[in-house]
Amino acid sequence: MFLGDEIEVLRPDLRRGRFRSALFDFDGTLSLIREGWPQIMIPMMTAVLRETGTSETDAELMAAVEEFVMRLNGRQTIYQMMQLADEVRRRGGTPLEPLAYKHRYHDLLMGRIQGRLDALQAGAAMAEEWTVPGSHALLKALRRRGVSLYLASGTDLKYVRHEADLLGVAEYFGDHIYGAQDDYKAFSKQMIVERILRDNHLHGEELLGFGDGFVEIEEIKKYGGCAVAVASDEANRRGVNVWKRNRLVQAGADLVIPDYRQAVRLLEYLFTAE
Repeated sequence: MFLGDEIEVLRPDLRRGRFRSALFDFDGTLSLIREGWPQIMIPMMTAVLRETGTSETDAELMAAVEEFVMRLNGRQTIYQMMQLADEVRRRGGTPLEPLAYKHRYHDLLMGRIQGRLDALQAGAAMAEEWTVPGSHALLKALRRRGVSLYLASGTDLKYVRHEADLLGVAEYFGDHIYGAQDDYKAFSKQMIVERILRDNHLHGEELLGFGDGFVEIEEIKKYGGCAVAVASDEANRRGVNVWKRNRLVQAGADLVIPDYRQAVRLLEYLFTAE
């Protein structure tokens, strides 16, 4: 069923009205600064696999890479690079260390996004230009309802903090901003979900989650929370990305939205007890 023309409710029997904490992913869920990252990562990895001498076509390699890159989307970037190393080995090659692949990817990505960061820093671009539409209003409304807000990203923590600050959303999360660590085993979205539930003495149905990646939707659902899939069209900033939507539905999403333009209606629904 739909509320209006943009809020798709997949589970009308969802327990509502009790949410006390909300967990947000960052890239693609709030921030658009890194829009286009798959167009950097997937070709880079395809080129690495091509160097193994495999008989697979470029199209076959790209499809294989896209599958694992998007399946792991939401986890720390290093996991995608670890998978790349495994794929190189499977094809008879000798991989670099995953961290070396991560650095190569980051250098390429910065070539795409540095101008965006500079423009935001200088005030030549407005934060609203590089956030999912309605983000600030949604965060403000949730805080007004007394909901504790958490941010967890697979991107390195130092970049998440900097970019969240540039976009004016860091203030809503305070100390509750989490991201990838040098010791990748020290952070995961599962750990953050468990911490939120433990520290706030919550039941699963009191946790609300927003994300555009497979991983965060799965983790929220695993613990009994409500998962709102943000199937954002990052390039056009309007409408549902159908590919994202289908993946997030498979992950177990309860609702699907393209952005937060209808935040008032969304929150009225979520905070009205069934």
